[in-house]
Amino acid sequence: MSAIISHFEEGVLTLTLNRPSVFNSFNRAMALQLQAELDRCASDDSIRAVILTGEGKAFCAGQDLAEATDPEGPALQQIVAEHYNPIILKIRTLEKPVIAAVNGVAAGAGANIALACDIVMAKESASFIQAFSKIGLIPDSGGTFLLPRLVGLQKATALMMTGEKVAAKDAEQMNMIYKAVADEDFSATVDKLASQLAQMPTKGLGLTKRALNLSLYNSLESQLKIEELLQTEAGQTHDFKEGVTAFLEKRNPEFKGH
Repeated sequence: MSAIISHFEEGVLTLTLNRPSVFNSFNRAMALQLQAELDRCASDDSIRAVILTGEGKAFCAGQDLAEATDPEGPALQQIVAEHYNPIILKIRTLEKPVIAAVNGVAAGAGANIALACDIVMAKESASFIQAFSKIGLIPDSGGTFLLPRLVGLQKATALMMTGEKVAAKDAEQMNMIYKAVADEDFSATVDKLASQLAQMPTKGLGLTKRALNLSLYNSLESQLKIEELLQTEAGQTHDFKEGVTAFLEKRNPEFKGH
């Protein structure tokens, strides 16, 4: 059984974490397979948007602790360095929209992988847990970088230290995620959003993502220069020319993603 189910349709690649018997917790095989799929997303121009979701009741319960405590298995340092750090960097540097479709509990590394995605949609029945403190560990998978920037330092500290479960609607209200969706509408809502993004000028969306990544470190002066450079690059794309032409001709644009 493949640890990642891959499905491609009309410009959208859906990657489904597929270890439902252990709530899609990560082992080495699944982590490396997800990395390979993210590399494919980066190199395949036909893929214009990505959905990351989970099979069964959970999105992802984080690390498979059976592997982490196996004397013959990878050490914690290896798990963080070779499994999670590359996944987070590949998601953040992939210049295409990545939607986390959180269909159930997202705990530990599973929560932080979701938060690393560009847009997080969650079922109303889903929840997010910074579960690390419950076993004496620190949040990894970019959590200490991303969560304070999403919800503020005070709230992030409390959630990480207490391991409090956050319901999807509460996560939306505190700006942890983009939107919580009624369970019965979830799949259709995610598919509609992914389809919309895949039909947009995805080169421009990728440049937007690059600018947002850089804004996390830059001064205002540096960021203004980045905007100048990336806007110049965006202005040289087919999609910019098509968008302007379609506007002037009063028709719907047909973007190509380049």
